[in-house]
Amino acid sequence: MNSSYKGKILISTPDISSDIFSRSVVLIIEHSEEGAFGLILNKKNTNMSARLRVIFGFPVDVYEGGPVENDKIFFINKGKKITENFTEIGDNYYLTEDVEKVVSGIIDEKITTEDIKVFSGYSGWSAQQLEQEVRQKVWTVVDVYNLDFTLPNDHHLWKNIMQNLGGEFLLWANTPENISMN
Repeated sequence: MNSSYKGKILISTPDISSDIFSRSVVLIIEHSEEGAFGLILNKKNTNMSARLRVIFGFPVDVYEGGPVENDKIFFINKGKKITENFTEIGDNYYLTEDVEKVVSGIIDEKITTEDIKVFSGYSGWSAQQLEQEVRQKVWTVVDVYNLDFTLPNDHHLWKNIMQNLGGEFLLWANTPENISMN
């Protein structure tokens, strides 16, 4: 493998499929010869948000991390390592699955809900699958600069990044969600 996409984001090319990856912004957490692991940053899951509000006892926005293992919960934490079980994402950001430590950190006021972003499931690729999808222009790989992974990014994130890329991406940014309406 020549280069890793770890720490970069993937911007999906608009397509007709309207699946979970349509207009997605995916943060790549791990990428090696064995495959890749990432989380979708801009797709809220309103049903899971309501369920976790009942469980946690405070409002929480849950995002679709991806189509794999939707029963697993992941947290991106900004600022503090609240558990020993974490993956460093980049400067000041950590990924964990340690629900107990996250909830107790919020209850004990060691962290706030603004310090975390919650994901249901993840996005995964087998060996060479992601590289093939990038070659097929399903994804555009973008270096990340000054993007707060814990912000409540929604459907505007995809469009904003596309506009910032300029050129042909401006056409994609202004394409209607249902491209058959174009």
